[in-house]
Amino acid sequence: MFLGIDIGSSSSKVAIVDENKELKAVSIVNLGTGTNAYQQVVADALQQAGITEADIKYTIATGYGRMGYKDADKQITEITCHAKGVNFLMGDAKTIVDIGGQDAKVIKLNENGQVENFVMNEKCAAGTGRFMEVMARVLGCSLDDLSPMADKSTKALSINNVCTVFAESEVISRLAAGDKVEDVARGAHVAIAKRVAGMCNRVGYSPKVVMTGGVALNANLVDALAIELDTPIEVVPHCQGAGAIGAAVFAYEIYNK
Repeated sequence: MFLGIDIGSSSSKVAIVDENKELKAVSIVNLGTGTNAYQQVVADALQQAGITEADIKYTIATGYGRMGYKDADKQITEITCHAKGVNFLMGDAKTIVDIGGQDAKVIKLNENGQVENFVMNEKCAAGTGRFMEVMARVLGCSLDDLSPMADKSTKALSINNVCTVFAESEVISRLAAGDKVEDVARGAHVAIAKRVAGMCNRVGYSPKVVMTGGVALNANLVDALAIELDTPIEVVPHCQGAGAIGAAVFAYEIYNK
C-alpha cells in the first residue's frame, strides 16, 4: 500500500492506493498545519483501507505543511501533486482551479497531464476559502448555507473590493442600507469568480476546466466561475483530496520504479 498526505493551512487529507494503483481510502480532517490532525487523518485512512502502518511501503507528503511530516519518504509540491491527482481521476482535464482555505491556484496542464504553467494567489485571502468564511459570518449563515442562500438571489450586487477586510466593510454597509442577504451572497460569489477568472486568464486556461479544493463544493461559485470563463466546469471526484491522491500515486510510481 502507498500513502499520500496533503497538509494544508486549514485541513489535512490522506489517500491510499494499493499495488494495482487502485484508490482504497480518502480521509479529510478540517485541521491543518500546526495541529496533530495528521495523526487522526492517517489513522482514519488506514482504518478505511483495513490495513496498518506496517502495510505502507512508501509515503509522499505535499501541501503547505509537508516539511513538518516526519514519516514521509519524500516531499513533492502541491502543484505537482494536484496535477497528478486530477490526471489520475479524470485524465482529460486541461486546467485546474484549486481554491483552498488560504490560497487559490490555477494550473494549466499539457497533453500528458503534466504542469505546463501555474499561478498562485497566496499573499491575499481574496478569492479563497477564508474570504467565503468571512462572508458567511457577516451574512449570519454557515459556510454550507452560503451557496443555497445565493441561489435565491434575483440580482447579484457588485462587491467592488477584492480585499477581504474592505469587502467585509462593504457588505456590512450594503446590509445596513437594506440590500437582501441573498443578493449580497450572490455578489460575493461573483466577486470571487471574477478574481479567479483573472488568474485563469493570466495562466492561459483552456477547456476542460475542473475544480478541486473545498470551495469546489460550493455549487453557486462553480456556476459563477463558469459564467465568467464562458466554459463548463466540472468538479473533480474527491475534490478536497486531489492533492493527497496525487501524492499517493506518486508514492506508488516512485516505489515501483
